[in-house]
Amino acid sequence: MLGRLLERTEYKVIQGDTNIAINKLCYDSRKVEKGDVFVCIKGAGFNAHDFVDDVVEKGAVAIVVQEDVNVPESVTLVKVENTRKALAYMSAAYFDYPAEQITTIGITGTKGKTTTTYMVKSVLDSVGIKTGLIGTIGAVYGDEIIKTTNTTPESFVIQEVFRKMVDAGMQCVVMEVSSQALMLDRVAGFTFDYGIFTNLEPDHIGPNEHTSFEHYLQCKAMLFKQCKHAIVNIDDKHTKEILEGATCDVETYGVENDADFKATNIGLFTKPGKLCVSYDLTGKMEMPVEIHVPGIFSVYNSLCAIAICSHLTDDKEVIQKALIDISVKGRVEIVKVSDRFVFMIDYAHNAMSLESLLTSLKEYNPKRIVTIFGCGGNRSKDRRYEMGEVSSKLADFTVVTSDNPRFEEPMDIINDILIGVKKADGEYATVPDRKDAIRYAIMNAKDGDIIVLAGKGHEDYQEIKGVKYPMDERTLISEVISEDEVKKVL
Repeated sequence: MLGRLLERTEYKVIQGDTNIAINKLCYDSRKVEKGDVFVCIKGAGFNAHDFVDDVVEKGAVAIVVQEDVNVPESVTLVKVENTRKALAYMSAAYFDYPAEQITTIGITGTKGKTTTTYMVKSVLDSVGIKTGLIGTIGAVYGDEIIKTTNTTPESFVIQEVFRKMVDAGMQCVVMEVSSQALMLDRVAGFTFDYGIFTNLEPDHIGPNEHTSFEHYLQCKAMLFKQCKHAIVNIDDKHTKEILEGATCDVETYGVENDADFKATNIGLFTKPGKLCVSYDLTGKMEMPVEIHVPGIFSVYNSLCAIAICSHLTDDKEVIQKALIDISVKGRVEIVKVSDRFVFMIDYAHNAMSLESLLTSLKEYNPKRIVTIFGCGGNRSKDRRYEMGEVSSKLADFTVVTSDNPRFEEPMDIINDILIGVKKADGEYATVPDRKDAIRYAIMNAKDGDIIVLAGKGHEDYQEIKGVKYPMDERTLISEVISEDEVKKVL
């Protein structure tokens, strides 16, 4: 019944009756069928209110709006203040409130979200707590992998996935919560059991994203008015602002400041083909920790994962083993190319994440650090200048190539990056084709180098003029190292 879907939503019936049977809940006008209720979402580039005539013609029996529209008297018309929020609450009801039947963990922050979600899933799965995941790489539960269009999908999709997870026997779900998702009410309609804050630096600020850093911060902070228990990085300078007005209990993790979960005696070391880190965990849980993912950011990610998992298990041995074995596609992912040097793929696609990665890698005292990266088209040019400058300052050699040019010319983007590169004194080369750039870096590698292929990480496509062409960097690397000319230098 329509009234059942609206039971937790504030609304006004403009015409008709909510005591009517509904076929399905729908927010995509192309998918409307006879007997459906259609929710009119207003986006940046479209307004579903413009399609009410189409959905009526297709047989919608009820329409939920936030703007005035005219529909036949036979159609029930419901008005709400915000249709995105209404969709979230209606979706929760439509799928019978699955979030109330599973432990929900939401992780927000500029970086670390993906790796931390996988660490949490790995630990909890290892201890026998069946855990689903929603994030940049998609939705994962059991043997199922569902591709999603956004890091945090639309509210209807989230609730649909929650329902599938519950029905599949999942006991917990850990998900990335983007600032856009919070801003657009994609995670409205339920309360997270745990809300997590990793860190915050300027990102996603531009004409198609957030208007300012302040707005970006405010959107991130929304999570802590929608969760029961917060776990936050006490070392981040924005944590206090993030928690202003928070309605939850708070627990902390960190390295520099006193925290409920603190890392001490941090040590960096190498194993064949691996860059590792170890530390002693103190506070609410005490044990030695070793991770085969390099850098201080891995310490923070693992601290966060341990803090979360400590609420669900006290099995230290399982936690330790799960963290040692962790590997996340496209997140400091070491690809075996040669014993002479280390080659890794990472999603670092802004100055802050690239700086964090390169700073961490320098601590391993490599012969050289070589970066290969480009920047996405139709995004802020500042990102290009900043990434170029960071790479030129911290890496010994920069290979500037193409990323997702979208509707821009690749060389225009490369030239913008070079403006930043030339602000520092690092050596550089421009190789527009990404496969050629990989070949160039490998052919010119020196013993003891660390080569970082940055920017795309888990992505398996390249977007050019509105078309996503298949392109997995692991495949490109495999093809390059199989070439006779390249084999001679490996």
